[in-house]
Formats: sequence, structure tokens, C-alpha cells
Amino acid sequence: MKQGSGYKTKQKEQVMQYLTAHPAQHVTAQDISRHLSDCGTPVGTATIYRCLDHLVSDGVLRKYTIDSRTGACYEYLPHSEECGRHFHLKCMQCERLYHVTCEHLSGLDSHILEHHGFAVDHSKTVLYGICESCREAQR
Repeated sequence: MKQGSGYKTKQKEQVMQYLTAHPAQHVTAQDISRHLSDCGTPVGTATIYRCLDHLVSDGVLRKYTIDSRTGACYEYLPHSEECGRHFHLKCMQCERLYHVTCEHLSGLDSHILEHHGFAVDHSKTVLYGICESCREAQR
């Protein structure tokens, strides 16, 4: 674990254990809180958010803020720099967040930079819609 801030507590270790057990998954502070409570080691939500903020600052986690109504989700990636190179798709029904690497979307990225002088921050870019599974369930 990267220790940039020097901030290390038992709660932070518990949060990191949860995150490393769920790599490349998008989790919320509530997911972590529920898990720790279920394990008999409850930690306050404010403490979990503080731990998550420190881990984001340390570069251990990536934070996704989807919209003002939805709480942020976090992702532990051992190689988090890879996540800044692709687009994210968010299903508005099941709320799953997909990581998409696609040459067509990369072309869009290049077009935006070349023709509009704008560099897209992929860690903050989310396209909304309905995933294939949810569309099939509707049929």
C-alpha cells in the first residue's frame, strides 16, 4: 500500500482489506460500511470517507463522481493509470459502471483534442444509458 500521507489507522487497514478483496469493482462508502458492520467491526461513515479521501490523495484509489444525487464510488486498481485511458459507461438501471476501451471512442478522444483543443479527463467522463442486460430484461 502506498503511504504518501503517512495516515495509517486500523480503520484505514480495514478499508484497504475490503478494497483489495474487490479489485476493479466500483464500491461506495456505504458498501464498505455495510461489509465492516456485517463482519462485526463497524466503522463510522465519516471515518470511511476520510480514509477514502486519503487513499485517493495517495493515488491508491480512483474516485468517480457520477452526479450530484448519487454518492461517489471508488475503485482500487493496482495499475490505476490505465483507468485514465478509456471511457466509462454507466447503466441508469442497474447502476453498473463499465470500462470501455474501443478504437472508435479513442477516435472521438483524438477528434476532440485535435479539432476543439480539449483534452478529455477519462476519470471524470461518464456516458449514461441502459446496458444490454437491462435492455434484455425489459423485453
